[in-house]
Amino acid sequence: MGVKAYLKQGKPLLFDGAMGTYFAARPGRAAERCELANLEHPEEVSAIHRAYLEAGCRAIKTNTFSVGVDLAQGKHALARQIIAEGARLAREAAEPFGAFVFADLGPAPQDKEHSPAELYCLQLDLFLEQGLTCFLAETLPTDDGIPELARYLKRRCPDAFLLVSFAVGADGVTREGALGRELFRRTAALTEVDAAGFNCISGPLHLLRYIEGLERGDTLLSVMPNAGYPTVVGRRTLYKGTPDYFSRRMVQIVGAGASIVGGCCGTTPEHIACAARALEGTSIRCPAAPAEKARLRVEAGDVNPLWEKLRSGKRVVAVELDPPADDDLAPFLEGVRTLREAGVDAVTIADCPVGRPRADSSLLACKLKRELGVEPLPHMTCRDRNLNATKALLLGLSMEGVHNVLLITGDPIPSTDRDEVKSVFNFNSRKLARYVSGLNGESLSTPFQIFAALNLNARNFSVQLRLAQEKEECGVAGFLTQPVLSREALEHLIQARAVLKGKLLGGIFPVVSHRNACFLNNEISGMYVCDEIVSQYVGKDRAEAEELALRISTRIAREIQPYTDGIYLMTPFRRVELITKILKAIG
Repeated sequence: MGVKAYLKQGKPLLFDGAMGTYFAARPGRAAERCELANLEHPEEVSAIHRAYLEAGCRAIKTNTFSVGVDLAQGKHALARQIIAEGARLAREAAEPFGAFVFADLGPAPQDKEHSPAELYCLQLDLFLEQGLTCFLAETLPTDDGIPELARYLKRRCPDAFLLVSFAVGADGVTREGALGRELFRRTAALTEVDAAGFNCISGPLHLLRYIEGLERGDTLLSVMPNAGYPTVVGRRTLYKGTPDYFSRRMVQIVGAGASIVGGCCGTTPEHIACAARALEGTSIRCPAAPAEKARLRVEAGDVNPLWEKLRSGKRVVAVELDPPADDDLAPFLEGVRTLREAGVDAVTIADCPVGRPRADSSLLACKLKRELGVEPLPHMTCRDRNLNATKALLLGLSMEGVHNVLLITGDPIPSTDRDEVKSVFNFNSRKLARYVSGLNGESLSTPFQIFAALNLNARNFSVQLRLAQEKEECGVAGFLTQPVLSREALEHLIQARAVLKGKLLGGIFPVVSHRNACFLNNEISGMYVCDEIVSQYVGKDRAEAEELALRISTRIAREIQPYTDGIYLMTPFRRVELITKILKAIG
């Protein structure tokens, strides 16, 4: 009997629990890699399989979760051994119980040489050699490579059963910043996928609440939560969720529409035994359509003047003004007032540029919006905030009427400070854009318009262009470019205009001295002033250099106009008056 035939009987399919955490809890095994136990401690792996089967599960996973890492590292022989032994041990354990054996694939690592699809398909080939036809891709933070995996599997083995499971937190977001609902929707739409669902990170109650509002159609739903949430005791990580509590939630999860259930981190044979007893006689039920929840938010949302102007086809002017390094805000505010009177559409505020601490860009953005009525565009870096802190900040910005953000990875902390101050990068700008885009659809009455940076001065600009296209796929609606101060940068801008769909604000930086030009070329990443421009500043005093900056910036503004939707002026050394002269000259 196959998996589909089993489920047609109307009873849920119960999986095993967590091989990894259960193996790590055995004496002397906490520091060992679980998958290597297939080769080094096969009797222990077999004993764990039997313990879950005797507890009452009717499907077990091969002990192969991290084999994708071996393949990414070029360890093909080791991967083949782990999979061959993992498949043998699982089959031998399952046969007396008539249980299903699922080939277990963990998330494909981000690898420069191999795409996720390639790593998944390499594993499929090795599992198919062992005669396995049931597959579980689990704990996934994205669906990268899943469509290719599904198509490849069904070409190789049309009768195979494929279950795809994503790992979401209590807020329904993966560690890559992707929305679980959207991942589920896209995966369920693939005809080659037989079931989809969620596992890991969340405890049973949070996954229960999550699936209660899930639109799933007739897709077979799988839910395999953790036993609860981890607590560190001494050097051990423990899950305190009890088997009795877990089993009660399993009954509710099946009642909410899950056809396939089981356990992830922290779930032991005791958890599965208790769940098996509680589910005895339980039937799979198709849930009613999720009720529309009342939403206490303004239906129309706020107006976004900057984006409305861009969308209408009118050119915009954004000016960057560095935030103060102390608590004296007067010069900054005076500069903003001057820019407002000059007709600037938005003031962009850097987020601790060059990794040096300055006044918070988001707090300043709220102040400008509230007190001066100026449209701000705060920079938001991936440095020093995890996804929780980022969401909290975005919600605060939205409440204050700030609905445009510039997302950048951010500069690392300068090396001289790293002994005392550590950089924290949990994600990159693409992942952050995907996360903000997900919030737009889930939590916000007025969506953020997401901008990103485009480095026109990169040596390998084709890579930058590809990354920019990926950013657009993640929800980026426009780009602010690095300054055009060379013929190469202009050519790269023309390329970008031909390829990218989003709005482009062309970067202009008024170089104010020969020393300034040399500094930019040698110490600021992403900046390049061509020799022709640098040489013009030799011997110029301040007044002469500013007049030259005015002429060069005005010329560049006119050259880039056909390829941009506006300009992005960077203010050197708070010389706001120079910026106003450039704006007046441009007209």
